[in-house]
This record gives sequence, C-alpha cells and structure tokens, in this order.
Amino acid sequence: MKFQEQFVQSVCFYFKEEGKVWLQKLPEIIRYCEQKWSLKMEDPYHLSINYVAPAKLESGKEVVVKLCIPGADFLDELESLRLCNHQGMVKVNAFDKEKGIIILEKLSPGHTLATVENDELACREAGLVMKKLSIPAPSHTRLQTTAVREKLLRDTVMQNVDGYGPLSSHVLRTSLSLFTKLNQSIAQYKLLHGDFHHYNVLASEDTDWVAIDPKGLLGETEYDLIQFLLNKLPEKDVYEVTQKRVDIFTKDLNLDKERLLLWGYCHTVLATSWTVEGDNYDKRFYQMIEIFEKLYLKTYGREIGQYAR
Repeated sequence: MKFQEQFVQSVCFYFKEEGKVWLQKLPEIIRYCEQKWSLKMEDPYHLSINYVAPAKLESGKEVVVKLCIPGADFLDELESLRLCNHQGMVKVNAFDKEKGIIILEKLSPGHTLATVENDELACREAGLVMKKLSIPAPSHTRLQTTAVREKLLRDTVMQNVDGYGPLSSHVLRTSLSLFTKLNQSIAQYKLLHGDFHHYNVLASEDTDWVAIDPKGLLGETEYDLIQFLLNKLPEKDVYEVTQKRVDIFTKDLNLDKERLLLWGYCHTVLATSWTVEGDNYDKRFYQMIEIFEKLYLKTYGREIGQYAR
C-alpha cells in the first residue's frame, strides 16, 4: 500500500523507529479491521499522525476507522471518548486496545466549525458543545491533570534558561509561575477535551455539533477553551475578536474571566514553544501572548506578571 507522503513523514518524525515499524504493520492492521468487523475501508482522509478512513459495514452502515500507534496517547483518547459517553462527543462503536483501533460513528455532513464564517455564531455553537463535554472528573481514571502541561513547560524553561525561539526567559518564567499557581488553585476538576478548537468540532444531522479527537485531560473548563481562542483568527482586529470571544464564553458558560485570561497567557506560551523549530515558530500563536496581556491589563488594571509573583 502507498500512503500519503506527509503522513509517513509525520509518523516517522514524531514516533521515530516505533513509527516506522507501525507503518510497516499498517496494511496488516487494515486487513485485520476489515475481517474482524466485516467492513470495507475506503480511501483515507487527509492524514496527520493517525490513519483515519471511512468504511462501510456489511449492513451498509457507514463508520469511521481510526488507527493509532498503541500507547499512552491512544489510551487517553479512548478513555476520554468512553467517559463522555456520546455527550457532545463522537460515539465509539468498537475498539481494540492492543492494536490501537477505534471504530467511530460517521458524522454527516461532517463539516467542521471552521466553515462557519460568523465568528460569534461559531463561538456560541462551540460553547454549547463545551457545556455537554464539561462533566465532573471521575474519581478513578488514567487521565492526567493539567499539571502534565505545566511539567512540559517546566522542562522547556529548564532547558532554555536564556529563552526559547521568540520567547524570552522572562516570558517563560512568568508563564510557568502562572501555570503553577493556577493548577494549585483549581476548585473543581472536570473532564477536558484537551485539544478543543474549530477543526475538532464537526456537524452531524442527528446530534448537531460534536467534538472529535480528544486528548483527554482533567482540569478547568477555562483552560480547555484556550486552544479554540488561538484558532481561526482574522488577519486584522485580532484583539477585538479575542475580546469578543472571551466575553461570549465567559457569559454563556458562566466562567471565571480572570482565570480564562491567565490560562490564555500561560497556555499560549506553551503552545508557541511547541511550534519552535530553529528560527521558525507560529506567529499567530505568538501574537496572542501580548493580546492576553493587554486584555488582562484592561480588565483588571494590573500587569499579568503581578499575579504570577
């Protein structure tokens, strides 16, 4: 089988030798799926690091098959999908933990929230999905808390004492301090999507908008919305658009605006650090660090760093 070139490159880049071995086994895994669940897989979608393709069961019902490299990330996603139990999340029909397989309902027409041009409407629809997803964290689960994201940032700070890419040492230290203070003051943990944004919310005729591809995390809803705020930004008036988005989410979901802005700052620093590669980085993410600073100053009359101290 010939796989998409970018897919092969991404799998090998992120998973190294494990990825190469998995790619060699992939044709065999596809055949296993077709035999075990009596389905016929069709050409895959545009792929990133997982093999995802539509398929038809013998009954004629359409499903989506997602094949992942078995491991912690796959198990976290599966756990999150099962805990949500189809509440604002795509439904799981079947799975195989050992082989990294999930059989999902197929969402039709299947277009993403990114296709909604009216930004205010997109925010309100996203808020409705988030309401369904925002359930109390279970007492027993393999999912980790947002402290795991703090650790990722701490590792970056420790390894780059003079700064990292466009991120100065001051910005890195401030964001790490914020991460620590916010994590230590969470009042109630909830089940989070972990990567909630326009492209991970799809339309379905039967269940309205639902989320897909959760990372699986525990924390505050305020944190879970930050990745949405970093996506689908306009070429101009980014400050005004972000301010409007924050106001909509704060009101519709009854959130703590201060914590939302503080999470916005520290997660955006982390998200920017993920994109640093030599002299290159995601400038759309980077610009949002200053925007969260300005919004916080305007709203609370003090610098964001004062809270971090």
